[in-house]
Amino acid sequence: MALTMNDVPKVERPRERMLLEGAQACTNQDLIAILLGSGTKKESVLDLSNRVIQHFDGIRLLEEATIHELTAISGIGEAKAVQLRAAIELGRRIRAYPKETKYIIRSPKDASDYVMEDMRTLTQEHFVCLFLSTKNQIIHRQTIFIGSLNMSVVHPREIFKAAIRYSAASMICIHNHPSGDTTPSQEDIEVTKRLVKAGATMGIDVLDHLIVGDRTFCSLKEKGYV
Repeated sequence: MALTMNDVPKVERPRERMLLEGAQACTNQDLIAILLGSGTKKESVLDLSNRVIQHFDGIRLLEEATIHELTAISGIGEAKAVQLRAAIELGRRIRAYPKETKYIIRSPKDASDYVMEDMRTLTQEHFVCLFLSTKNQIIHRQTIFIGSLNMSVVHPREIFKAAIRYSAASMICIHNHPSGDTTPSQEDIEVTKRLVKAGATMGIDVLDHLIVGDRTFCSLKEKGYV
């Protein structure tokens, strides 16, 4: 009688192994078994997976396998062949996808250029943070809140919680003025000073606070407030 998945200890079953230990802990046989989903009346999905690998002399040749070649294997119907082919194609596309060049901030204008087209026409105030690496590369952009800027809403706790989550070395804060006038208000200045002080305590520098208008911006650092 063929071995079924019920005969395999749970910790050794492909799906359970992935859930418990992550995909990196799975063997090639495990991964193919997960994609196949089930075996046949005569063999378990692990046995079928192993036959697939042997048929193509390893996963390297499996990458070029066609639907016709896959269905030629006993136990592999069209549905299983399509699932395997789809997974192989997805992997190929991910591998071929060009790696994103991280945007580097060298000046207030660089930060302004990064957000200008998104923020210049907003009808409400958006407070956005750009979290940077030690090389001033943007590693994450996050809208912290939407609404009128005031001390009670812009709380350092929420901002620095996000900075820590993304292991940011520094950040640039940005908000827009829907009126288009980028003159900083007293509230803007007070919020900036509060964030700079909190950043010094947390060891995460607040490099600047920009106010964005319609194709214009104001740097509070250049104004001497940072």
